[in-house]
Order: sequence, then structure tokens, then C-alpha cells
Amino acid sequence: MTPLPTATLGGDRKRSIEQITLLLFITIPFVALAAAVPLAWGWGVSWLDLGLMTFMYFLGCHGITIGFHRHFTHRSFKARRPLRIALAIAGSMAVEGPLVRWVADHRKHHKYSDAEGDPHSPWRFGETVPALMKGLWWAHIGWMFDEEQTPQHKYAPDLIRDPALRRISRQFWVWTLVSLLIPPVVGGLVTWSWTGALTAFFWGSLVRVALLHHVTWSINSICHAVGKRPFTSRDRSGNVWWLAVLSCGESWHNLHHADPTSARHGVMRGQIDSSARIIRWFEMLGWASDVRWPSANRVASRRRPAAGDGNSREVGTAETA
Repeated sequence: MTPLPTATLGGDRKRSIEQITLLLFITIPFVALAAAVPLAWGWGVSWLDLGLMTFMYFLGCHGITIGFHRHFTHRSFKARRPLRIALAIAGSMAVEGPLVRWVADHRKHHKYSDAEGDPHSPWRFGETVPALMKGLWWAHIGWMFDEEQTPQHKYAPDLIRDPALRRISRQFWVWTLVSLLIPPVVGGLVTWSWTGALTAFFWGSLVRVALLHHVTWSINSICHAVGKRPFTSRDRSGNVWWLAVLSCGESWHNLHHADPTSARHGVMRGQIDSSARIIRWFEMLGWASDVRWPSANRVASRRRPAAGDGNSREVGTAETA
């Protein structure tokens, strides 16, 4: 065989002390960040800064959710070559690591989800409050500093074999620079001032990347510790509604682990999933094909018996994705 090129337990108890502790861990930083915007209004942030931050945030977020996650990792749909390249670049601009490494880590996570071998399970150290706090930190950030590396040739050989994708993965630092420089360049040109460039860099680059990182990491940590579990999965993945918009639909995590190849994660009425909506637009434009939309029967077959969440009949279909 031709060698590959070099590549780059918690229940549903409500208000338990474990859940309260975990929620405080993730909520307080977000509250502090939200408070920074009105406090800075008038001297440190402008509508242009917020516009750049929002645009760059959702560009990178959808690059990760649609590109790195649903397309490259789980093959939820097929993409025409130009879209495939665009998704790889957009995901790289989220500054969450090279494409091949990201996909390899995530595929390993699904293989061993919340069990021995999972790169970032919050249950790694046990179920006591101290153990959960340690595990949450590990799942959120700590695992990325672990010496153990996921073998990319084993978990992402398909991406390594693609010269264009391998190049984009190797050039991760280039897309990081592009991602960080777009806001200050636009801010400086629009305001024609160094101050405009500086504030755009702070909000559109630094704050945006920090927020996106913590939202993405929260899928690893908080969504495997708390949340409703209406679907049967072999791990502790849960749905966390208040992260749905910021995570572009990724926080409907229970269905994702119950049916990983589904192109839509928010399958119940009212579950916002902007990534699924955009994939639907790609399909309508002819840019995406063979989309694995969840049928009502497929979703129903994965429901947990007597889940008691009251949403048994509120299942979405491909037509409402």
C-alpha cells in the first residue's frame, strides 16, 4: 500500500450541585464578556467593530460547524470542489487548529466518546465535584496541552490524500494571519485612522477568537456534562439550548451523538440550527449533494424510551432544515 504523505456519566437530575457548578463555570465568563460591550460603548467599541466581530465570528463558526465538523469529519453531505476548498479555508480562519488535526481529534472523540481513549471527556477523572471540575477544565482547554497526539494517518487518511486539503492544513498559520488581519485592515480603511484599526483588531480579532474558542470548547465540556438527553447515545452528550445560536446549532449535541452523520442537529421544533439552514441553501444552489437529512422515522428510532421531554411529535424534516 502506498504510504500516506506527511500531514500535519451524569444523569438528568436537575439542580444537582454538579450541574450548578458546571453551569457557573461556563456562564460567568460569558456574562463578563457581554458586560464589556456596554461598558466600553462610546470609547472602545463602535458599530463597525461589532459588525466586524459578528461577521468574522459566524464566518469562522460556520466554517467549523459546516466544514470541519459536518462535512470533513462526518461526511454529512458531498460538496463540489470549490465549496470544499472554501469550507476548509473558512474553518481554518476560526483559529482552532489545522484541518487534518481537528478532524482526526474529533473522529477519535466519537470512537471513544466519554470512555477510555476520548481526548476530551469531562468525566475523565470521576464524578465527584472536584473530579468534575478538573474534568471540565480538561475537556474545555487542558486536553489540547496533552502530550498524547491523535495519529492523523489513522483517523484522517482521506484528508491527507487530498493535496489541496493537505496544503490548507499545513498553511494554517497563513489563514490565522488572514483571519486576524481582516478586521483591522477594514476598520482602518473605513475610519481612515489607526484608532479604528486598533479597536477593530481588539473586538473583531481578539475578542471574536476568544469567544468562538470558548463556545466551541463548551461543546466538548458543558454539552457532555449537562443538558437534556431525549435520544439514545452511548455517551453523556446533552442538548444545551442557550448555546444554540452562538454554536451555530452544534449544542443540540445529544442527537448528533445519537446520529453522527446527520446534517441537521436541531431536529425538534424551535431548535435553531443555522448550519443546517446554510447546508440546505448549498443544496438548493447545487453546491452540495447527497445531504443526509434526518427523516422523522430515523429520528423517532433514536428517541430514548419515556424521555419525558414532551417533544415526541415535534420532529423536523429535511424540508424544514
